[in-house]
Amino acid sequence: MSIRSATFGTCAVALVLWAPVAVADPADPPAIEPAAADAPPSDEVPPPPVDDGRVPSAPPQTVKTPDGWTLTVSSKDEVQMPIAPLTTAVSSREYSAGGVFNGSLVPPDGASAPRGVLEVGYQIGCGIDMSTSNGVTLTGSVGLNSGVGLSGPLGALPTGVAPIFSIPVSGGIGVALKPGIVNIVPVVKKEFKGPDPWVMVSNFHIKIDGCVGQSFLRSYAVLTRSTDQSDVVLGYYGVTKQV
Repeated sequence: MSIRSATFGTCAVALVLWAPVAVADPADPPAIEPAAADAPPSDEVPPPPVDDGRVPSAPPQTVKTPDGWTLTVSSKDEVQMPIAPLTTAVSSREYSAGGVFNGSLVPPDGASAPRGVLEVGYQIGCGIDMSTSNGVTLTGSVGLNSGVGLSGPLGALPTGVAPIFSIPVSGGIGVALKPGIVNIVPVVKKEFKGPDPWVMVSNFHIKIDGCVGQSFLRSYAVLTRSTDQSDVVLGYYGVTKQV
């Protein structure tokens, strides 16, 4: 009798359990700062500010008259801007000017309404004047010189007499300059009746020719109060601007 024995093998099955692994969120990327603009070198001179033509006003002028009136003249919002002249000559200057000019007349008790004239204009100073001189002139001269010389072969005794002529020519340029002058340009003369006259000037062009070197510009206002017995004149001059 044969006996078969069965061998049972036990197979162990290993169960592998995967537990979720906690993973940290990735760190935010570092912020990228914009590249800074190249700073100008420390020795670089910044450009000058743009000239908008504005001019500070001078202090108001006030006077008290012997008959009790108080007169004041002033300005505000002044603009003086150099502009390119219509000509290309360096001796021509042109400006655009403007401003508000005010007068005030305070009468004594019992006085009648004031009347007078408010004149407004500009003064231009020129360093060197060419307008009333001959300006640039060309000078020259031509002459004739005559003489008598001996003629003959070189190294031998002279055999005759020959005339000699020469024509000298010279030339030059002359520039006639004169000391500086002041040009007065009246803009308006306002006749008024009342205590508070005023004049407004806007975009008024002033032109001068024959000016060499630096030039200077300033406004002026003259207030005149008139009565049957007297006149009072009060002047105001603005800040001088080099243009």
